[in-house]
Formats: sequence, structure tokens, C-alpha cells
Amino acid sequence: MTPERFERIHEVLATRQPDLTVCMEEVHKPNNISAIIRTADAVGIHQIHAVWPENSKMRMLGGTSAGARNWVDVVTHDNTQQAFAAMKDQGMQILVTNLSERAVDFREIDYTKPTAVVLGQEKYGISQQALDMADKDIIIPMVGMVQSLNVSVASALILYEAQRQRQNAGMYDRARTLLADEEVSRILFERGHPVLAKVARRKGLPYPEIDQQGQVIADEQWWAAMQAAR
Repeated sequence: MTPERFERIHEVLATRQPDLTVCMEEVHKPNNISAIIRTADAVGIHQIHAVWPENSKMRMLGGTSAGARNWVDVVTHDNTQQAFAAMKDQGMQILVTNLSERAVDFREIDYTKPTAVVLGQEKYGISQQALDMADKDIIIPMVGMVQSLNVSVASALILYEAQRQRQNAGMYDRARTLLADEEVSRILFERGHPVLAKVARRKGLPYPEIDQQGQVIADEQWWAAMQAAR
């Protein structure tokens, strides 16, 4: 790993927002999934959640692929209730994009609080179960003939409003590092040394430490196990 790449990864991790997330509830079109994850990475989201449709290829892949998905952890849940429980355990207010009488303009929300934004399936939207469990319904005001935006476009608008508020509140200051040291070390190894990380996972070996220059610190026994044929 070059010093430049090491520094760049550190810069990215220093501005991650672990208390801001997205949950895709049965979003199934690959272009929408990719766009949502790309936007999540762009605004500094560290981890997102997903409930994949039954028999979805994304379910079989564990919700991961190339590009921005290498920088955003995608946690797959078996159902909506499980996803909401995980987000609630992190103390997040849960917002659902839904046109209802109680819905509020998405810009009126305080996104400096721990927040999860739930995005519904392309055709049918948010499930009734999610609506019943959510803290608030939010809407993006529409003055044209159509009543809703593409799910990936809607996610971008909402997440950039969250970024704007958090930026104004100083929540992207590099001194506000919220990721645990162990998580930072894991990401530095996996992203900075992807080939070694793949071999270590396959062989069930612990990840080594990374020095201040981004280089691997490991003893001879670890290297021997990495190089052993099996």
C-alpha cells in the first residue's frame, strides 16, 4: 500500500458517520442498489442495511460487489423486523419515505441525531410492517404530475440534506472519529492489502496489525501460514 493510499483511507475513515444509515427494504434493481450505495459512500456512511427480496441474486451475493460497495458495509437481514431491531439497538430514529397525512417534509428532520432512512421496493414502496414500526414518515415535496421520485434519486436528496446538516454541525471534523480502532485496522488491511486479506479469510487467519505507513506487521509464523499450500 502506498503512503498516498494509506493517507487517503485514513481521511475517509476519519469522516465516516456510523450513526447515519440507510435500509433498503426489498429494493431489487441493480442500478438502484448501486446508486444508493454510491451515494451512501459519498456522504460518509459506513454501514447500510438491506432486506433482499426472496430468491434475489443480491441475497446470494450477500449484498456485496465492486466499486463503492467495497467501502460501505452492507448488512443483510432476513426480514424487516430484524433490520429495524438492529437499527433501534443503535439508538436510531427510523424514517420511512411514505406519502401519508402524518408525513413531514424531509428537510424538517434533525439528521444530526442517529438516523436510519428506510427506502422501499421500487413498485410497491414501504411495507405496512415498516410503516407501523417507523418513528416518522417523510416526503419529498412534489409539484409536478408525478407523485414520487426514483428510489435512488430520493435517497440522494435525503442523504445530502443529512450531510448538509451534519457538516454545519461540525460532524465531519476529523477529530470526531467514531469508528473503533479495531474496525479501522480491519478496513485498512482489507482495503489496503486486498489479496492478503482474501487469503487470510480463506485460511481463517487473524488479521495482522498495520503500521503508520500502512505496512503489515506480522511474525514469521503468520507469513508461513499465509504461504502454506492449502
